[in-house]
Amino acid sequence: MNIQTPSRICLFGEHQDYLGLPVIAMAVSLYSRVKGSKNRGKEVIINKPDINETECFSLDDISYTNERDYYKSGIKVCQDEGLQFSVGFDVEVTSEIPIQAGCSSSSSIMVGWIQFLSQMANEPINLQPDKIAELAYKAEVLEFSESGGMMDQYTTSLGGMLYLESEPKITATPLNPIPGTFVLGDSMEKKDTQGTLHRCKNSRLKIINKLKNNKPEFSLNSIDVSEITHFAEALSDNDLEILQGTIKNRDILRQALAELQSIHPHYPLIGRLLTKHHTILRDVLKVSTSKIEAMLEAALNAGALGGKINGSGGGGCMFAYAPKNPEAVAEAIEKVGGKAHIVESTAGSTLIS
Repeated sequence: MNIQTPSRICLFGEHQDYLGLPVIAMAVSLYSRVKGSKNRGKEVIINKPDINETECFSLDDISYTNERDYYKSGIKVCQDEGLQFSVGFDVEVTSEIPIQAGCSSSSSIMVGWIQFLSQMANEPINLQPDKIAELAYKAEVLEFSESGGMMDQYTTSLGGMLYLESEPKITATPLNPIPGTFVLGDSMEKKDTQGTLHRCKNSRLKIINKLKNNKPEFSLNSIDVSEITHFAEALSDNDLEILQGTIKNRDILRQALAELQSIHPHYPLIGRLLTKHHTILRDVLKVSTSKIEAMLEAALNAGALGGKINGSGGGGCMFAYAPKNPEAVAEAIEKVGGKAHIVESTAGSTLIS
């Protein structure tokens, strides 16, 4: 059994989905792979050659012993769904996706793991991609009370480019992928994913709760950016700036969505909107770094149409939209110290064999 699952980039709506706002994300052609078969015992043996580790535990005891015991949590949520496992499996997990770099490496693996488990069950079941995403989200986020949204699991499972809404319920609307190539640049800087998510999420939740106490009907989905002056007395200058940035990024996504859904999208405009989105992430949420900025500047100078930081930030990756001469953009990123990957839109998690 061999499962291949892509990475993802977030085009619009970065740091917005966990606030109930929509995102536009796209699966891209860097992959994790989960392959293996049943064994005759009760042991689950997971070899991870990329990091020279082997994980082993018994199906008789899947109690969590690590902070993010994802392989056990994957089994648990599948069991909660009614799947049963009488024998263990020998598994190899590999990935070409940059690790802890904002490209959903862990979610990609979790989605692949859930699909693998669905085939290893006593009574195998072909889960729909949205169900795989739901279970992966439960296993990765809800089981450990983490801060992320659902974008990563849904994008890597369903594939292509998606417009994702989480309110009033989760909906994933396929969009025609942006044509041509992107260049993903890994800054090689380690980042604190949960710390950054926690900071950016909690600061805005406090603002929202404060405003709802005074105005229960307040909604990030409906407020106009011109209306924030009404809250000047209730919020500090910094809070007002954060609120304004959040609303502006919401509106950038709406503008991009309208353009992407038009008969003849203007892709240079999409590139400029990517850069505009990044500027707010950098200046308001403070999630960029000097190296990420150098990589973006180099990419734009080499002909990219636009770009932004990818993921929670504080390090990790950026990407640039480079439908023409992506090799020159990749070379420019590497000249300032990044590691470049030329990628394009791709299908979601796939059973290869």
